[in-house]
Amino acid sequence: MKREDVLMEALPYIQQFHGKTIVIKLGGHAMVDPVVLENAIRDAVLLHYVGIRVVLVHGGGPEISEKMKQLGKESVFVGGLRVTDQETLEIAQMVLVGKINKGIISLISKCGAKGVGISGSDGNLIIAKKMDLQKVEVGGIQKEVDLGHVGEIEWIDPTLLNTLLDKDYIPVVSPIAIDKHGGSLNINADTAAGDIAIALHAYKLVNMTDVDGVMDKGRTKVFHKLTVREANELRNSGAIGEGMIPKVMSVIKAVENGVSYSHIINGNTEHNLILELFTHDGVGTMISLS
Repeated sequence: MKREDVLMEALPYIQQFHGKTIVIKLGGHAMVDPVVLENAIRDAVLLHYVGIRVVLVHGGGPEISEKMKQLGKESVFVGGLRVTDQETLEIAQMVLVGKINKGIISLISKCGAKGVGISGSDGNLIIAKKMDLQKVEVGGIQKEVDLGHVGEIEWIDPTLLNTLLDKDYIPVVSPIAIDKHGGSLNINADTAAGDIAIALHAYKLVNMTDVDGVMDKGRTKVFHKLTVREANELRNSGAIGEGMIPKVMSVIKAVENGVSYSHIINGNTEHNLILELFTHDGVGTMISLS
């Protein structure tokens, strides 16, 4: 396409999204590759400057594991789930809030916008409770496991986010929540992004990950548009792998609770965020009610 054609194709989408809120979950390779992350932030800043209210939520599992290794502490997983003891929680806070979050803020500033880094405990943004015992399969045997300082979201208070958005900032949220007793809990970033999108009455939720979108069982085809019913059928059929399940469940929940559209895209490819939002065909998977 000629450059002017690209701009004209984007124009109706820019008009449609102007003044609306889009929550973007940064994850996958972007959390360990500075070039991929900077490309994603540059695209997010572009959205900000065409009048979209952008909120970023990030994970950081690989970075947490790497920092634990550097500190001589071994990551503990049971049935694929990370066990978060007190020391692991402190390392997670150090990595998520102290390193990754502030690094994203620096990139936003480099790209010419104003970012504010917060965690879910700031302003009581994310109130959570300790997760109940989880049933997992270990060696073919079902067990109930205590995951430690891992939280389940009870409530999102979007007041702080709305205040920052109204003042023309880009909020960047680390998935560390607070419980009713003032304690900290680690939260799944996919779940946090989805629940924040619901609380903000966001127009869109975009989950940037390492895969091209929701695929068929043979991993040969990307579904570019799915209804909630179709996405649930794929999940129930086993076509969606374990790593994608929390992402798909998060975007489905968002759409079922007022978010108009949810997207899953590959954040490793430069400008996929812009192509997904501002072109007719898109590049990932868009999920809607119908």
